[in-house]
Amino acid sequence: MNSSSLRAGLVGFGFAGQTFHAPVLSAVPGLQLGAVASSQPHKVHAEWPGVDVVPDVDALLGRADIDLVVVATPNAQHHPVAKAALAAGKHVVVDKPFTLDAAQARELAALAQRQGRLLSVYQNRRFDSDFLTLKQLLAGGQLGRPVYFESHFDRFRPQVRERWREQPVPGAGLWVDLGSHLLDQTVQLFGRPDTLQLDTAALRDGALVEDYFHAVLRYETGPHAPLRVVLHATTLAVHAAPRYIVHGTGGSYVKRGVDPQEDALRAGGKPGGEGWGADDLDGELILPSDDGQARSSRVPTQAGNYVAYYAAVRDAILGKGENPVSPEQAVELMELLDLGRQSAAEGRALPTR
Repeated sequence: MNSSSLRAGLVGFGFAGQTFHAPVLSAVPGLQLGAVASSQPHKVHAEWPGVDVVPDVDALLGRADIDLVVVATPNAQHHPVAKAALAAGKHVVVDKPFTLDAAQARELAALAQRQGRLLSVYQNRRFDSDFLTLKQLLAGGQLGRPVYFESHFDRFRPQVRERWREQPVPGAGLWVDLGSHLLDQTVQLFGRPDTLQLDTAALRDGALVEDYFHAVLRYETGPHAPLRVVLHATTLAVHAAPRYIVHGTGGSYVKRGVDPQEDALRAGGKPGGEGWGADDLDGELILPSDDGQARSSRVPTQAGNYVAYYAAVRDAILGKGENPVSPEQAVELMELLDLGRQSAAEGRALPTR
C-alpha cells in the first residue's frame, strides 16, 4: 500500500456512487478514485475520463492497486459485495444502510476483525451543517438538560418513481433510507434509547413501500433520562417542519432547512472548495428572561463537511486516527432499524436491550 496515496475502487455508479462517493472521496488529499466497477463505462468516463472502468466486482477485487473498496450498490448487494471485498484483503466503506439486517452486519464486523481491515459505513450526515451546530450547542449547555428532541426529514415528492428504492424489494423503503440517518444522529447525541416505537405507512398514490415514518424513542435510564425523541420523515410535505426542535430545561432551539451539500453535489459542485457546505439559514435559540418573556437570538450554522468523513477513513487506514463509523456502531444501528420494523409490524413500543 502506498502511504502517500490510497486508491479507492468504487462499486456502482448510480445515484450514491456518482453523486456522493466519487466526488467526495476525490476531494481528500492522499485518496484518489482508482477504478469503478460499472456496466456503464460511458457514464463514468463522462465525469471521470481518466479513471479505469471494470465490468464487475471480481475484476475490481483482483486489482492489487486498490486499497479501499467503496460499496455503493443497491442495498441488497451491500453484504455480499462487502464480504467479498474483505475476504480479498481490502479495506471497505459501505453506503448506508450497512446491510439488510443486524445478522449480516455482525457477520461483516467479525470478518473485518479477522482480516485486520477497516470496515466503515458512510454516515455522511454526521457531517451536516445543522448537526455539527446542534452538537456544539448541546455541548455548550445553553439549553440545560435536553428533554425533547424532534428530528424531521420532510420532502415533497408526490410521484412514485421507477427505481429500486421505491419498489417492494429487500432494502427499500424510507425507514432504512432516511431512518438510518436520523437514528444514527440520535444515538450519536444521546446513546441507545430504552424503547423504540415506529409507525410506517405508504401514503402516496401507487406507493409500494413505506414513504412515511414516525418513531418515538424513550430514554428512561442513563445520563439523558428522562428524554423523548421523535424522528419523522415523509415524502408528502409541501411545507416542511423544522429540521430540528429541541426543548431543554434552560431553553429551546429550532433549525429550519437542510444541509446544502447534497443539493450542491447534485448540481455538480466540487467538495472542499471555498464556501463549501456553508449554510445560510441560522437556527433560533429561545431562552427565558427574568421578566417572564422569552428572548430569541440567531445561532449561526457551521459549514457542513462530508469530506471530513473520507479524510478520517484515510487516516484510520494509515493508522493515524480512528474509524469515523466503527463496525460496532454500524451493528448497533442495524439492530435498532430491525427493531423498528418489528415495532411497526406489532404496533407497539419495544425494549432495545
